[in-house]
Amino acid sequence: MAVRAMLRSCPPLIRCNTRGRSAQASAYCVELVRNRDYEGFLCTLLLPPESQSSVFALRAFNVELSQVKDSVSQKHLGLMRMQFWRDAVQEIYSGNPPHHPVALELSKTVQRHKLTRRWLTRIIDEREKNLEDRAYRNIKELETYAENTQSSLLYLTLEILDVRDVHVDHAASHTGKAQGIITCLRGVPFHSSRRQVFLPVDICILHGASQEDFIRGSQERNVKDVIFDIASQAHVHLEHARSFQNKVQAKAFPAFNITVPLDSYLKRLRKADFNIFHPSLQRRNPWLPWSLYIQSWRKSY
Repeated sequence: MAVRAMLRSCPPLIRCNTRGRSAQASAYCVELVRNRDYEGFLCTLLLPPESQSSVFALRAFNVELSQVKDSVSQKHLGLMRMQFWRDAVQEIYSGNPPHHPVALELSKTVQRHKLTRRWLTRIIDEREKNLEDRAYRNIKELETYAENTQSSLLYLTLEILDVRDVHVDHAASHTGKAQGIITCLRGVPFHSSRRQVFLPVDICILHGASQEDFIRGSQERNVKDVIFDIASQAHVHLEHARSFQNKVQAKAFPAFNITVPLDSYLKRLRKADFNIFHPSLQRRNPWLPWSLYIQSWRKSY
């Protein structure tokens, strides 16, 4: 089958030891998330124990997709990796997952929680479209990308928590959009070092900031104004998400732990006067585990 052929041609990182046990596959997912999505790792540790392994599998799947763009040198290689995961999802829902640790764990999660297939395929489709090395044309395009990736991940997390509610979905939609926008901002220093700029073109034009300004790490006011406008949109989405708190079921609150690191980054960005290249923004927040615990105890977001 197509997945089997792809598995043989995939880089060593995504091969699976077919003799591995389920525990090894689970440990692989946890370690992958710990190394590549540390904030997601911390958030998952605060979920109900019976949900953690499933969410780690889901987050590991997301990590596999998110790192494709930066790990391949040519677009066609990225398309091959995306096709592997598209075929893998198809085979998971056919009850015959490929021998890949993330696919095996994701298969268990799909069967256990009856996950909605379209959210998984939507993440793949959107990540594949994003393989193009071009900036977002406007903030709306960035929001669409965030909705189809980060919000979809939250919808699936809520299904694992056995929450299916329209008000919760609205909160998840806005939270995912905020996360996608902030992820784009956080990636600016890394991408600029590779002479790449993906920030919304319309906002850059509005403030007269060129791609070269970001590539050379400019700290001019117009560059900071671009960052301010984009960060403000993320803040708006966080506030919209919080406006649904009184309508969100208690068992859904753990899915929104991600708002803690998002809010923390926006505060640190504001403290740095929206200088996206400030060294303080490149360091982990040492207080994040404690802040997450406090929010989890308060049952708020």
